[in-house]
Amino acid sequence: MATDGRYPSRFRRSGLKARHLRAHAVVVAWTGLALLAAAYQQSLPVARWLAIHLFLLGAATTAVLVWTEHFAVALLHARRPDERWSDARLAAANLAVAGVLAGVWRDRPVLTAAGCALLVAAIGAHLVVLVRLGRGALGGRLAPVVGFYRAAAVALVAGAVLGGLLATGHAGPRSYAGLRLAHVHVTLLGWMALPVLGTLFMLWPTVLGVRMAERTTRVARRVLVLTGGGLTVAVPALAAGLRLPALAGVVAYAVGVAVAVELFARTVVRGRRPVSAAAAWMLGSAAGWLGAGVAADAGLLATRPLADAGERVGSLVPVLLVGFVGQVLIGALTYLLPIVLAGGPKERTALRAVLERGWPVRLAALNAGVVLFALPLPGPAGPAGMLLAGAAAAAFLLLTAAVLVRVTGSAHRPVLLGSAAGAVLVVLAVLVANSGGGTTGPATAAGTGSGGGATPTRTVDVTLAAMRIRPGRIEVAAGTALRLKVTNQDAQRHDLAVGGGPRTPLLSRGRTSVLDLGRITGNRTAWCTLPGHRAAGMTMDIVVRTGGSGSGHDGHATATGGSGPLDLTAGFSRGWKPRDARLAPAPAGTVHRVELHAVPRTVEVAPGVRQRMWTFGGTAPGPTLHGRVGDVFEVTLVDDDPTMGHGIDFHAGSLAPDRAMRTLRPGQRLVYRFRADRAGAWLYHCSTAPMLQHLGNGMYGAVVIDPPGLAEADHAYVLVSSELYLGTPGSASQVAKMRQDTPDAWVFNGVAAQYAKAPLKVKAGERVRFWVVAAGPSDGVSFHVVGTVFDTVYKEGAYLLRPGGAGGAQVLDLAVAQGGFAEATFPAAGHYSFVDHDMRHAEAGAMGMVEVSG
Repeated sequence: MATDGRYPSRFRRSGLKARHLRAHAVVVAWTGLALLAAAYQQSLPVARWLAIHLFLLGAATTAVLVWTEHFAVALLHARRPDERWSDARLAAANLAVAGVLAGVWRDRPVLTAAGCALLVAAIGAHLVVLVRLGRGALGGRLAPVVGFYRAAAVALVAGAVLGGLLATGHAGPRSYAGLRLAHVHVTLLGWMALPVLGTLFMLWPTVLGVRMAERTTRVARRVLVLTGGGLTVAVPALAAGLRLPALAGVVAYAVGVAVAVELFARTVVRGRRPVSAAAAWMLGSAAGWLGAGVAADAGLLATRPLADAGERVGSLVPVLLVGFVGQVLIGALTYLLPIVLAGGPKERTALRAVLERGWPVRLAALNAGVVLFALPLPGPAGPAGMLLAGAAAAAFLLLTAAVLVRVTGSAHRPVLLGSAAGAVLVVLAVLVANSGGGTTGPATAAGTGSGGGATPTRTVDVTLAAMRIRPGRIEVAAGTALRLKVTNQDAQRHDLAVGGGPRTPLLSRGRTSVLDLGRITGNRTAWCTLPGHRAAGMTMDIVVRTGGSGSGHDGHATATGGSGPLDLTAGFSRGWKPRDARLAPAPAGTVHRVELHAVPRTVEVAPGVRQRMWTFGGTAPGPTLHGRVGDVFEVTLVDDDPTMGHGIDFHAGSLAPDRAMRTLRPGQRLVYRFRADRAGAWLYHCSTAPMLQHLGNGMYGAVVIDPPGLAEADHAYVLVSSELYLGTPGSASQVAKMRQDTPDAWVFNGVAAQYAKAPLKVKAGERVRFWVVAAGPSDGVSFHVVGTVFDTVYKEGAYLLRPGGAGGAQVLDLAVAQGGFAEATFPAAGHYSFVDHDMRHAEAGAMGMVEVSG
């Protein structure tokens, strides 16, 4: 690259020109698809997401891949890579984007994940090329600018990984908001903004027709450190939900942008006419929008919790795409198209005159439109902004077409390099105009009929919050005319779509929309259509119940909770009490007499979900038995279940099972006597076949036999892990879930997330002993307490770790039917989560909290 700012002549080679034309044909194709997605927002699944990502992942990514490689060669004075491999990388990237978009559109998480993996590979290969170009190259004054391109490639790799987690639902409901914020920042401020910002160090003085400032190279390095370093801090902090470090990173990025803008401003020479005034004003305005957007981002992070700031930051995305990315594209093409297409200075001047026609009016319209998008103005402000930006974009599109017709002498050139800019801005303007939250009244037509005459009508209040739909299940009588009053109570926007029926618009916090489903004659499923939300658990079942006139309790799931995901963020019913997890002291004496009644009970097994369980003593798990080595237990089992027989098996004893573990008929009783000759945490359970069903429906419990010489702890808790299978006990559907090991939840002491609502309470510095038994029936447990380390581990009758040594343990891992205990002290006041570290289990109920006071 010449230091006088002249554009390199090597670009004029016909081979490169043809390659750029082919690449921009792809850009135009992606942009056209984005326009279609924007036009069908009310009927196309995930239309807004598709339109934005068709532009960013499809059109913009293609352009960035082509131009960063081209400029890297020029700035480094390096040998151009083999074009066949460049085309292969570009093809792989576009194939990957197609996979991601198709996977999200058709709700195919495997396809989405495969597309993300291929995109990471393609961008990784692009990064390798950018690094290799610098080896042995002559370099130039602006060679450091290539660092912006390399950092941008790293940012897209990170953005693709985060986007894959979000789109496939692997982010989980608790992590979704933070990962989404991280994804937005690393993609927009990293992959999009960094290469543009770096290129402006070269392009800005070139457009102005002046020499670059002497300190340009030094400033470019400083800006890369500030922006790249700021993103390196901000993105992980946002993903982890750490507001202050995220704010520090964004502030550093904003300082970097300010340093660059200050240099650009000082480059302007008063009284000197730019080579292209239109391009100069557009590039300058774009840089201003970038600075304003990053400043607004920092302000939101400084003044609002992350949960609330996330949606506000998301609303900045269309503004930055139109004001910054789109305007940079138009400004750059205004300057570059004549250089690319002209055969000499005269023709270049003539073509530039065409592209600059009416540019002050177009510039004013475009930026006025962005202002109307950005400000929270009522009424027609949004549509007016759309019309202004769309008119400016359309005008540039027409001028670009005129230039190409003039150059080629043909009106049949579909590859219009400038059409990407015009169509992109039209798309984004439509998106912004349609992105305003929901409605406050009925928003959709009937789904399955009108239901006139004496048809019973039912209205159910539905809320969207914390990546869950409440209620998760609605039961109605066949033929009921159903209306859903849907309200979003979350900081981020959601919608609700009913399979084969209507859907709400995107609803911002506090917005309500009514769905009229008409007469319900068959089971339906509803879900949030935003990418990854359905996979993360935002679904609801509408179930037809033959007979009856409804649940009699609008908006609440009935009885068993069905197959939909449990809403662990909801509240338990009034009067609910958690199971006391404290281990009661072993009773005095050496003989312990206990009477257990096998009896069915309906209990609350998750927030708002009641389930019929088979129990020992009316609870699932049954009561915990506690004793010492050598103690004798006399357990009288009484079968009070009028419908089936039950037996019992104590793992803590050694005796012939023939009579002691026999199945009783309803009304019978037996005495089960065993001596606890060995210490440990033992399982007991129903001995009647099929044991899978009896265990899976709650017939299990724990026996704790203290090891000799066991020191006292300040607190001792018993946690029995198990799976929870909803549905009618013994039904074909429930048994199928048991055999397939697909429970509705994993739980401690029989109730999902109960200790998240009612934490275990201790004081800092106290020693806490956790006795854990894995009841299954199919899954073990990996017990972990967040924020502390176990210094004692006792498993299956043996110490694996004792206090005083240098070692520690992070989990107590137990296979099905194993038991043991782990001990820890808590260093300071706070809230310490305990989980089954198989995160599928933790996110589905096997978690709780230890509340530590000072």
